[in-house]
This record gives sequence, C-alpha cells and structure tokens, in this order.
Amino acid sequence: MRVLVIGGSGFLGSELVRQATAAGMETAATFATRAGSATAARWYRLDVREAEEVARVIADVMPCAVVNASSGLADWPVTAEGAIRVAMSVARQGCRLVHVSSDAVFSGARIHYDETCPPDPVTPYGAAKAAAETGVRLVAPHAVVARTSLIIGDGGSAHERLVHALAAGTRGGVLFTDDVRCPVHVADLAAALLELAGSEEGGVRHVAGADALSRHALGVLIARRDGLDPCQLPVGRRVDAAMPGALDVRLDSRATQGRLGTTLRGAREFLAVGA
Repeated sequence: MRVLVIGGSGFLGSELVRQATAAGMETAATFATRAGSATAARWYRLDVREAEEVARVIADVMPCAVVNASSGLADWPVTAEGAIRVAMSVARQGCRLVHVSSDAVFSGARIHYDETCPPDPVTPYGAAKAAAETGVRLVAPHAVVARTSLIIGDGGSAHERLVHALAAGTRGGVLFTDDVRCPVHVADLAAALLELAGSEEGGVRHVAGADALSRHALGVLIARRDGLDPCQLPVGRRVDAAMPGALDVRLDSRATQGRLGTTLRGAREFLAVGA
C-alpha cells in the first residue's frame, strides 16, 4: 500500500511514518518547515492553505490512502480549511482518507461521548476541528474521521515534557485535577490509524485510550515511570483558573476497538513502571 502522511514531521506523524515504512509500505510524507528524519520516506514541503499545492502533492504521490495528521491548532485556515482542501483533493484522486480529529470538538457537558455524539465545541481550536470534520464528511463521505485524545509517547510528547519541566521547577504552571481525558499512546494510535487506512471502514471513529485520567493523575504516572518525584508536581483546578475549554471529556472507543486488531491501551498500562 502506498500511503501519504500529511503532517509527517509532527509527533504523531513521525510515528505514522516510522510504522508505515517498517511495515514495508511505500511512504510519502509532508512537512511545513522541516522534513522528518525518516530517510525511507519521500518528503514534500506542503502548505495546506494552498489548494494547488495540496492537489499537486496528492497527484504526484498517487497514494492508496492519505492520513491527515496535521495540526494548526486554532489557526482556522490550516486546521479547518486546510483539512477540507486535503479531503477535496483526496476525493478527486479516489483514494482513502483518514482524518485525525480531536476530543476538543466536545464541550464536556455530557462527559461520556461515543461516535454518535454531535460536536459542541467551546474553544476556537475545537470549533476549527469541528468545522474540519463537517467539511471532510461532506466532500469525502467514505473517509474515516478519527477522534483522539491526549497523545503520550515514551518521553517526547508535550505533556511528558511539561511534567519534567514542572518537576524540575523550570516552568510555571500546575497540573489540573479536574481536567479529564482518555490518553492514548502514540504507537497505539498510529497503528490504529494505519489499520483504518488499509480497511474499508468509514465514518466517525473514536481512537483513544481505555483509561480516563486527570492531567494531574497522568502526570503522576509519567513521573513514576521516569523516576521523578510526583510530589514535586504542582496541583490546581482548571475551574479555579477560569481557563476556557472543556473539563471532563471521555471518548468512548469501545465500538471502534471492537473493529480493530490494534489494542488501544489505557495510560495505567502503558505508563506502568517497567512496561
């Protein structure tokens, strides 16, 4: 299978490229500023805000499947419009699309969310991701929209770096006890996305970990795994900080897990000491 990873130099994208090339897939990937380190992949500079660039890259690669793992955060032209440009070019090319979305599309009002729940975002980033979902499903109705949660790795994720900085006292801030998500390991997520790319699945899929944890509880697990003192992690509540955004959002991934060979481990498992 020939696969194209949009956003291949990012944290998730790099793992997608690594797994795809290791599996013997013909792999191409895009980057915005600097190509990734995987020499087995073909790299293309791409600005998803430019429709002609998107169409040119997809036409040049002629992939069997495209996994869009790019992230422009709250940058609407990248996160919302860019995703739709990718979906339009994929639809014209006639290949499969797996679009990576986020639990940020939900407000947290109902806490538990399965694949049938409609988006109700409360932040600019969530609104951009929700708009992307709507556009992707409109122009590429057979695409997979894969919602995920906090992505953790073996030390390289943003949350892991934050935990180390807070424990060392080199950065201010706190870890919230009331901000709950379902963390997923980057290797599990990438494997699941590639599995979906090679399948005939379509529609919305939730691809998150099995455990619901607060950011502080997650930080404690990371600290213990990495030999840090969890007592050094500053604690707070998001509600007291008056920060915008959802508090408790738990993606129910059981329906998708039942259709996957890939196991979506919970954070208590993949962050266990000695795991």
